[in-house]
Amino acid sequence: MDGAKKLRRKIRYTILYRFVQFLIFISSRLPRVFWLRFCGILGKIAYMFAVQTRRLTLKHLTMAYGKEKSPTEIRKLSRKVFEMLGKNAGDVLRASGTVKDWSDIEKFLVIHGYENYEAARQKGKGIVFVACHLGAFDLEVTAMAVRGLNPNIIGTPLKDERLNKLLWGYRNKYGAVAIERGRETFRMIKVLKSGGTVALLIDQDTKVKSRFVNFFGMPAATPVGATVLAMKTGATVIPTYIYLGDDWKQHMHLLPELPLALTGDDEADMVYNTQIMTSFIEQQVRKHPAQWVWMHERWKTKPGEEIV
Repeated sequence: MDGAKKLRRKIRYTILYRFVQFLIFISSRLPRVFWLRFCGILGKIAYMFAVQTRRLTLKHLTMAYGKEKSPTEIRKLSRKVFEMLGKNAGDVLRASGTVKDWSDIEKFLVIHGYENYEAARQKGKGIVFVACHLGAFDLEVTAMAVRGLNPNIIGTPLKDERLNKLLWGYRNKYGAVAIERGRETFRMIKVLKSGGTVALLIDQDTKVKSRFVNFFGMPAATPVGATVLAMKTGATVIPTYIYLGDDWKQHMHLLPELPLALTGDDEADMVYNTQIMTSFIEQQVRKHPAQWVWMHERWKTKPGEEIV
């Protein structure tokens, strides 16, 4: 990267960093619902100007729903995706500046199925939370941490050190442990074998060990980390997701344990179990299609290109 490009990139990230700081500052000084409405408007504005992101969103919605929805319906849904992205991102930003303990979270977040976590914890084998990029997914980590679950969450560092420090500082703030992707395997096995918890998002096409499974009727390269960790350690797999409801509450669901296939054929079991997890995620995305990250290139990797 030449000097001019480095300078432009530095300026761009500085503006973004300052803007995020400003949003966090004002979000804590406004009524939550008013703030979320405002962020929804920002999302609608972004839809008009983020041309490439809008095109990707329309492309992927058409791939997933082209046989079920008309072009008009898909375009309407794409606008809603941007609006809901703004609202959910706004809730995460606001939480980073207002949440200090559980009493702050329960004002706007409801946990459903906490008894499923309790049942899994009683087994003492460790817990793998399988999550997805639906709704204000970072709030799941916040809620888990404040409740004392101390989840270890794997993430890819952001390109800007200041933004990365801001994000990881927020994730670590309440007791969660943010771990950089690519350095996690042995540490995660140790955490699970000691009865700890790990949270992984497996619904994106990333440069990690993957296998192709079905997602919206199309083969999608899917990270197998959650499956491998559970198979190696005997940890309990608990699916989880969150969405913003019509009541302006964030609804976080912890579902019953997903039983894994352990036939002795590790490769077949890895693919089968990853498909089970992915099918669960598709079910939730179909329930709340406006709150998933459709701008992500979920079907980018082609067979033969995946990391094995």
